[in-house]
Amino acid sequence: MKLLLTHTLPTRRQYYGQRALAELEDLVEVQLHEADEALSPAELVAAAMDVDIILADRLTTGPGEIFASLPKLKAFLRCAVDIRNIDVAAASAAGVLVTRATPGFIASVCELALGYLVDLSRGISRAVADYQAGRRPEVRMGRQLAGSALGIIGYGAIGRRLAQLGLAIGMEVLVADPYATVADERLTQVPMDDLLARADYVVCLAIANEETEDLMGQDAFARMKPSACFLNLSRGNLVDEAALAAVLSEGRIAGAALDVGRGADQMPTPALARLAGVVATPHIGGLTPPAIEHQALDTVGQVAALLRGEVPPGAVNADRWTRRI
Repeated sequence: MKLLLTHTLPTRRQYYGQRALAELEDLVEVQLHEADEALSPAELVAAAMDVDIILADRLTTGPGEIFASLPKLKAFLRCAVDIRNIDVAAASAAGVLVTRATPGFIASVCELALGYLVDLSRGISRAVADYQAGRRPEVRMGRQLAGSALGIIGYGAIGRRLAQLGLAIGMEVLVADPYATVADERLTQVPMDDLLARADYVVCLAIANEETEDLMGQDAFARMKPSACFLNLSRGNLVDEAALAAVLSEGRIAGAALDVGRGADQMPTPALARLAGVVATPHIGGLTPPAIEHQALDTVGQVAALLRGEVPPGAVNADRWTRRI
């Protein structure tokens, strides 16, 4: 059984790891992608012509044309949760199984969110940048997180954990999610408009789909308090970047923290990241060894299940899987 691991050498080190690779090589014959750039669809077809399984990183797309061009391919595994750049319908039509990894990054993303909250409230990165540039930082009054209102848009696994962390440090926690019921009586579930008007920190953790495209746009930012800050740790397409740039440039909100955006590899765009009042990181929310190893080992387990003739837990189109191993 042959498998193509599409990660480039740098991303293989950071996003897959030697332990998971060794376990994978114990199961199947592994073909590695050794170039520095992600495979294009044409390059992917050429590289995978003789493999049974593609195990893809998030930068390697799965457009519809590849599945008809790879008659030996039986499964397309994604070492990530996001499969929006995989044409699942085309894979299903060809009888190819598509899977995703389970989220192992919940704790890591929430810890980064806490770092953002502290930085936005106390100006840590601003002061550090001034000192390192040889300037005397401006001394500004900070905001205490305890007693402030944390507004969480999206009450999924990350939202639930972040809500508990907010409570633990004494914040009032507001939640907006029309598809979830908040059972914890210490939390306050409100419509999104109310959350935007009341929160000192608005954290976007909604799922990225057609419904949430540009969820945070001109009208949403206009409802926020001028003293409030916006944080995005979900996906860049939830935010109208022109609207965010406008409210930041005009001082209509106090600041923003962004780990994601519409840039390469879902990173914040440089135009937004350079604005005053913005704390930006290059899509590193889930980049910690425990988080990465969780997802890598999850895919190893999926390969083992495939070899046993079983449907892996991460399968999204098992009912259309006809090219069985």
